[in-house]
Amino acid sequence: MHYQPTWESVQQHPVPDWFHDAKLGIFIHWGLYSVPAWAPPAGELDKIIREEGWEAWFTRNPYAEWYLNSIRIPDSPSHAHHVATYGEDFAYDDFVPQFNAAVETWDPGEWAALFRKAGARYVVLTTKHHDGFLLWPSRHPNPFKEDYHAQRDLVGDLTAAVRSEAMKMALYYSGGIDWTFNDTVIKNIVDIAKAVPQEPEYVAYADAHWMELIERYEPVILWNDIAYPAAADLPQLYAHYYNTIEDGLVNNRFTQEFNLEAAEAADIMGGKHFDFTTPEYASYDEITEPKWEATRGIGFSFGYNQNEGPEHYLSLEELVCSFVDIVSKNGNLLLNVGPKADGTLPQLQRERLEGLGAWLSVNGDAIFETRPWVVAEGTGNGQMPVRFTQKGTTLYATMLEALAPGAMTLDGLVAADGTQIKLLGHTDSLSWEQVEGGIRIEVPAAVPQKLTDAPAATLAITPQPERRA
Repeated sequence: MHYQPTWESVQQHPVPDWFHDAKLGIFIHWGLYSVPAWAPPAGELDKIIREEGWEAWFTRNPYAEWYLNSIRIPDSPSHAHHVATYGEDFAYDDFVPQFNAAVETWDPGEWAALFRKAGARYVVLTTKHHDGFLLWPSRHPNPFKEDYHAQRDLVGDLTAAVRSEAMKMALYYSGGIDWTFNDTVIKNIVDIAKAVPQEPEYVAYADAHWMELIERYEPVILWNDIAYPAAADLPQLYAHYYNTIEDGLVNNRFTQEFNLEAAEAADIMGGKHFDFTTPEYASYDEITEPKWEATRGIGFSFGYNQNEGPEHYLSLEELVCSFVDIVSKNGNLLLNVGPKADGTLPQLQRERLEGLGAWLSVNGDAIFETRPWVVAEGTGNGQMPVRFTQKGTTLYATMLEALAPGAMTLDGLVAADGTQIKLLGHTDSLSWEQVEGGIRIEVPAAVPQKLTDAPAATLAITPQPERRA
């Protein structure tokens, strides 16, 4: 349909099938903050906020991409590090020439090939983070800082490389925070409302950037962050975007009015229209509409943090099990990588992507193009956690533990005569019988060890069984 610049019209926009099918995207946080690449590895967002509160979060912010904010909080570890490493007089802007020199050696094709190998179907790049630095040579340069952008067109170069690997390209833009327009230091969640630039000059600037990004790079997602100026005409932006990009989407972070009295992150996400929600370092407990996308780093930070080691990263097992859980509940996973300033991806991050890709090469049928089943969660043998997805007439039951050879029961399921059960990655059908507690399946000793030792193993059951009430 052709969309009109009204809320009533854009709210008719459906979520395109490609986004339901894609399941896995790669997020990339890359910018000036990648030069110092420093933050205290304090922990995951939801855990710190739940246990210590927002003020503790901002003071010990583990997000390296928030470096400019963190070093302006006098009692923060980042401030102490910055002064000790660079001196009192070293400004954040002094990282610009270092970043521009470093990115000259970057190979976007190497990234794209790795992301494709990991199983990603789309990529989201930060074109401008909260520091206001642009990763493309815009026709609308920053009015306060000369040459405050990457000299190389990083957005264009990566877009071309991603599409050459048959993935879709999406773009992030920090519409709600830009410290070059409003330098409010954020020490607590309530400070965000004060930090969003509201003057007409910024409204025109942000709108012009989105329009330029749409025209030049044709992104499949407008992935805005934090909020958006209250005076902006979002229905006009959305209508133009939907009429230009047939399969495009917008996220739920274009919020123009929000209430922070409850001091919850959810209070800055929403708005009158969005295509999907974006829980951060969090998930939903059950199958959830509308469509959603969980986003997180492999470690505690989105931007590269040189302080993070193996103990701060998700293990491959944790990553796979979290991914399966998200997909079973109607979500996608937007998994972040934080490159070094020169575009090098840290080895631990590469290992996780390669491991996830290897798992998907066996179990991808249970992930891609699937939809949630009647329920997301079940059990095997009374205690083994199981997640369900479906495609066509097949039910996929993915066990979130290693699968040992021998008998196991999928609890509470009733299969019809003639049902075929296969272990993904193994050619032969498995023998099974209906028992009082569910479907009892025999996993033969001949199944390759790489399948039984995998972080999660998947049974494909055709036709779909019934769930016992």
